[in-house]
Amino acid sequence: MNTKLVMTLSAAVLALAGLSLTFMPDEIARLCGISPAPAFTLLLQLLGALYFAFAMLNWMAKGSRIGGIYNRPIALANFAHFFIVALAFLKAVINTPQLPTALWLVAGVYGLFAVLFGLILFRHPLAEPEVSV
Repeated sequence: MNTKLVMTLSAAVLALAGLSLTFMPDEIARLCGISPAPAFTLLLQLLGALYFAFAMLNWMAKGSRIGGIYNRPIALANFAHFFIVALAFLKAVINTPQLPTALWLVAGVYGLFAVLFGLILFRHPLAEPEVSV
């Protein structure tokens, strides 16, 4: 599996979410149908900071060997994050049908990353081809 591609795509998705939540929390709250109270806005900005930090972790680790025992904490943290959020989104869209259908797309993206990071976590990375000089 091409872990560099997975890490790069996850970094891009998380960075987009992090920057959006950091710099547009009121707009995102209104988009979700929530009145942007100051405390809620602060929580969204803190969440954005966490997403952006996770994006930077993935971006910086994208060139490293990941899988099996290699960089296991990074693979485990990504798997846990994407799996738990995918389950939360899935539960929300099943139990509350009036939620926007765009959340199904978000749930699908999180589910895909959960599967990919699960494969990365529980499989040994492919051996890199040897280069003969």
